[in-house]
Amino acid sequence: MGAFLGAHSAFSVWAEFTGSHGFGEEETGAPGTRNMSRGRTLRVLTRRIDGDGNRRVPDELIVEEPMSIRLDGELVATTMRTPGDDFELAVGFCVTEGVLHDLPVRSVRYCGQGSEAASEYNDVTVETGGLAPTPVPRLGSTSSSCGVCGSVAIDELRERLLPLTVEPFDVDVLTGMADRIDGQALFSSTGAVHAAAAFDRTGEPLLLREDIGRHNAVDKVVGRLYLDGLLPASDLGLWVSGRASFEMAQKAWAAGFASLVAVSGPSALAVETARAAGLQLAGFARADRINVYTGD
Repeated sequence: MGAFLGAHSAFSVWAEFTGSHGFGEEETGAPGTRNMSRGRTLRVLTRRIDGDGNRRVPDELIVEEPMSIRLDGELVATTMRTPGDDFELAVGFCVTEGVLHDLPVRSVRYCGQGSEAASEYNDVTVETGGLAPTPVPRLGSTSSSCGVCGSVAIDELRERLLPLTVEPFDVDVLTGMADRIDGQALFSSTGAVHAAAAFDRTGEPLLLREDIGRHNAVDKVVGRLYLDGLLPASDLGLWVSGRASFEMAQKAWAAGFASLVAVSGPSALAVETARAAGLQLAGFARADRINVYTGD
């Protein structure tokens, strides 16, 4: 419980964890996969200075902790994430990074090295029964906002991903997504997380995940779809809060989405990646406007 004690000492006035903190078991839908629920927010006292004066008030902060992702016990990466939906995150990461090689997942569990309690539920292994090739781990920790970069990245993706053969979404559906995304509970309470949502061709959101890392939120969506047998997501779109980076386009391509829609703008490399993938990419998606960069 060292992470909890450290957070408590950092806010010595008063601190209290909120959300689920009893490590209750949550079924993920795949055989042998049980997701342990974690506290996602921490309540602290802060000094608020505004037009009403200077006073101490309670505030809700998002929790950020490291999680090691393993494939058949072999370390793939360590990422900073918001606890919750950890098994979806681990599976989704393995899918979008291409280390699963289309092999079925037999189970997902805490944890690869030692007991669940000893790892504080921050170590998850995805099991294929030893069928997956041994992964090459990323060196160091992956922050909640970083990913693979560089102009050679698209060529590397072409080596493992085929161009998509999907129909683009109707632009009116994409424009309407701004009014249809709801249920961002963590953002409402903390204002400090990103969200990703999968939606169908009518614009109906099917599932939404939140995380301090936008790529984690996407991996949680992808992991859920994989465990439900819904990949490739050729008839689904992916909505993301924030910008459309190269990594968002990479993950949408790997999961087979037909469309990627971002609240903010895309990077030049994201547009180039979407073109190579045959992926529809739209940005600045608001109620009254949208920019369609590819697949229009």
